[in-house]
Amino acid sequence: MTGNFKRTALAAMIGWTALGASAQEAQLRLATAFPENTAWSQEIIKWSERVNAQGKGLVKVTFIGGPRAIPTFEIGNAVKSGVIDIALSPGAFYTNVFPEADTLKMAQIPIAEQRKNGAVDYINKVWNEKGNMQYLARMVEGYPFHIFLTKKADKLDLTGKKIRVSPAIRPAVQALNGNPINVPPGEIYTALERNVIDGYGWSIGGVFDLNLAALTKYRVDPGFYDADVSLVMNLDKWKALNQQQRDFIQKMAMEVEANSAYWRKEGEDEKKKQNASGIQPITFGAAETAKYWTRSMKRAGPT
Repeated sequence: MTGNFKRTALAAMIGWTALGASAQEAQLRLATAFPENTAWSQEIIKWSERVNAQGKGLVKVTFIGGPRAIPTFEIGNAVKSGVIDIALSPGAFYTNVFPEADTLKMAQIPIAEQRKNGAVDYINKVWNEKGNMQYLARMVEGYPFHIFLTKKADKLDLTGKKIRVSPAIRPAVQALNGNPINVPPGEIYTALERNVIDGYGWSIGGVFDLNLAALTKYRVDPGFYDADVSLVMNLDKWKALNQQQRDFIQKMAMEVEANSAYWRKEGEDEKKKQNASGIQPITFGAAETAKYWTRSMKRAGPT
């Protein structure tokens, strides 16, 4: 009887230990590629707070910061190596990890349809294999890039002008014969102030977040490409989660994706705000614009 009791007690202890391990709260480190005061970063901070409130005892996300914690163009390596577990970033900021990441900006159909037609599954196949990443969700779509200038351009040609770029915007600037200069988001203001650049490529939103409006005089319309700000996760960490934890993280990520249409409207509102602040839109003839579009699209994508 004593032996049976010991075996029963041991089995109970093993059972409780296994239960405790399976129910252990997963600790996840989150960073953003953008300065913390930008709308995208503020939204992902709120998201992490919702995750912690709804996933208490299951998952805990610790927000470690923006580029001051992880430099913008190092965020991909930080996710790949597991320095951080989750990042908010467009693919263009981690083309140094794998160049295919830059293709997300070229999407012509909504992310909801991409999930239905298998595109997201294929994205994850590539992201898994080449970046050690799990692609969770796209937060922003319908949010084009524009070229912003300090001086007016009389034609759709940036010859002689130094334009801030990220890898996403570089092809468009090159198509316009501009001189592309790679500058992290948080350093654009200083580069403008010191006349290091004559303008910058940026999404329709964020000009006010980065305090660039006072130094910006013109915006070239129409916009091009589509900002692909997304959530990605270290693949090893993703696999280390139990099924309940993975389901929960994906569910919370999908809440972000379901709100992607918000950014389309926010972009239109931002354009009106820019116009009211004195940033003048400049447009060119249909033929010249079409030629620019064709050239920039041909240059775009991984190289």
